[in-house]
Amino acid sequence: MTTERWTSATVYPDMWADPDDDPRAALANPVGEKATLWNYLKHYRITLEMKCDGLDAEQLARRSVPPSTMSLLGLVRHLAHVEQSWFQRVLQGQPDLPKLFGKTAENPDADFDGAVADPAVVEDAWESWRREVRAADAWLETLPEDDLGRTVARGDEQIPVRDVLVHMVEEYARHVGHADLLRECIDGRVGQ
Repeated sequence: MTTERWTSATVYPDMWADPDDDPRAALANPVGEKATLWNYLKHYRITLEMKCDGLDAEQLARRSVPPSTMSLLGLVRHLAHVEQSWFQRVLQGQPDLPKLFGKTAENPDADFDGAVADPAVVEDAWESWRREVRAADAWLETLPEDDLGRTVARGDEQIPVRDVLVHMVEEYARHVGHADLLRECIDGRVGQ
């Protein structure tokens, strides 16, 4: 483990960012249900980026504990897929949109399996994730508050838009927890 400083935080050098400089602080005090759900989602997205900050391709691709294929890079790729799947394929009704990273029923872990220590793979993962986040946010921007109860088709079932947004918050919360542990294994950095 390294004991060097990980960040420019000066008040609390063991944190990722000083509280006054934490980019998630700007999300405080949302008004309305849509804004609240969206802010939680934004918060976890920023946290994912913070957990990966400053790592090279090898560190991002480092797997947790065999036989698990989980890595920070795999999480970025997985969450890009999740963003696309829920926001475009389900919420925007584009079920035939090709899945990211070659993910198929026969290869359901392609997002994690393909997370290798190659700078081009890292760049593609971040570009894909950021593109999907921008697309999701653009769609959310136009979503009327009253549409949270509207249902959308997912296969043979109908699910409320609200449930999808809550699921996205839950998906990120779970995986940001994984990211905490993965980062700690890489360089001992924890928390915030």
